[in-house]
Amino acid sequence: MFLTISTSGTPERPATELGFLLHKHPDKAQAFSTSHGTAHVLYPEATAERCTAALLLEVDPVALVRSGKGKGRGGAPDAALAQYVNDRPYAASSLLSVAMSTVFKSALRGVCAARPELAAGPMPLRIEVPVLPARGGPDLVHKLFGPLGWSSVVAEPVALDEAFPAWGESRYVRLVLEGDLRLADALRQLYVLLPVLDDAKHYWVAPDEVDKLLRAGEGWLAEHPEQKLITTRYLARRWGLTRQAMEALELVRLAEADDSEVEEIDNAVDETADTEEKPVPLAVQRREAILEALHAAGAGRVLDLGCGQGQLVHELLKDVRFTEVVGVDVSMRALNIAARRLRIERMGERQSGRVKLMQGSLAYTDKRLKGYDAAVLSEVIEHLDLPRLPALEYAVFGSARPQTVLVTTPNVEYNVRWETLPAGHVRHGDHRFEWTREEFQAWAGAVAERHGYGVRFVAVGPDDPEVGPPTQMAVFTMRTDEKKEAKAA
Repeated sequence: MFLTISTSGTPERPATELGFLLHKHPDKAQAFSTSHGTAHVLYPEATAERCTAALLLEVDPVALVRSGKGKGRGGAPDAALAQYVNDRPYAASSLLSVAMSTVFKSALRGVCAARPELAAGPMPLRIEVPVLPARGGPDLVHKLFGPLGWSSVVAEPVALDEAFPAWGESRYVRLVLEGDLRLADALRQLYVLLPVLDDAKHYWVAPDEVDKLLRAGEGWLAEHPEQKLITTRYLARRWGLTRQAMEALELVRLAEADDSEVEEIDNAVDETADTEEKPVPLAVQRREAILEALHAAGAGRVLDLGCGQGQLVHELLKDVRFTEVVGVDVSMRALNIAARRLRIERMGERQSGRVKLMQGSLAYTDKRLKGYDAAVLSEVIEHLDLPRLPALEYAVFGSARPQTVLVTTPNVEYNVRWETLPAGHVRHGDHRFEWTREEFQAWAGAVAERHGYGVRFVAVGPDDPEVGPPTQMAVFTMRTDEKKEAKAA
């Protein structure tokens, strides 16, 4: 993948001054090592009238897969064709953005000690990206770059195969930007918008990405009409980070409108005097209740069945009393997200030996799940159709048979306390059912009786005297005689 940056000049102000801004001499070809390949900077043309700098990124597909440990961390959504055969070496993406920030670091910051007046003012620029993934098509490209001061934005669709025009166009475009802009502004726009148009990133989006976005978006993002889309895609739809960035951008916009500093606007809260207690989210209360029950049971080896994106697995790993934590989910995509959340590829040997993520369906028996102290089904059963519950019941209680099983599920009676939930609606569109306390206790009691467990019930969240708690939890404990038989077996 590559991009070119061109400018024109005169004998009095030669175009080769572009080399000062990029901190790369036009007479040299330079190479820079990156974590996924090699970045080359060279000048196909360098005269007083016209100068072009090219950034060529050679991506090593094998290194890309290895850095993700074969779990798709480096792949775009279209990488399902194969781990080693995808568009990443050819199409501009976050890989190119990261290479730009490494190779053109000073230019991105607008720093040029040798010629500071060059960095401060606009110059005629022509930037070309031959192959750019555009999820949203040429129209989205124009919406993103159009408001940024370019006199010409060309997004030419790339045919799937020029030899077969009937096949139509691909989702890639050839991007050409022309206009008088500061080089630093142009590079910052590309740094943000390349991964936004690709709608994918090759690395885990951590909280520090908000600061990167705000720095690169300084001067243009706060007023951009597509600010929400840019922020959401750049932060990989991590809603907490997106909300944080949007709030910061609104402060920037207000400060600019008032011709003041952000600090002067954002001074309404005295952190030292803020004693208001914030309500604990129900998801946090649920995990705390689960941890408390696991500690009471003395569990060391724990299964998180239907682990989703790994929130509970993450909490369990913080506690050294849990010597082995296994997350199981039918969704490979969810497991990939969980692996990134847990940063498994960065764990030390001892920590990584405590955790395992496995793909599996709870509708079938699985010998890999046998022999564990405890199993957790947190907000799982309500996502199954009722006729499939007996299969889950046997797979967990009849086949795997952990000594302790924790099951949490919404209490439908509490739904009337959610002001934003319409009457008769379940809490999540994927819920197949939601039980009353009586229905849940009847089901749990029958399961315990059939498989040799005792069961008790725990309220999770505020226990309303009329409708009960928002979440109900059943704690199944294998009876003593059943434990003896299990050990003997």
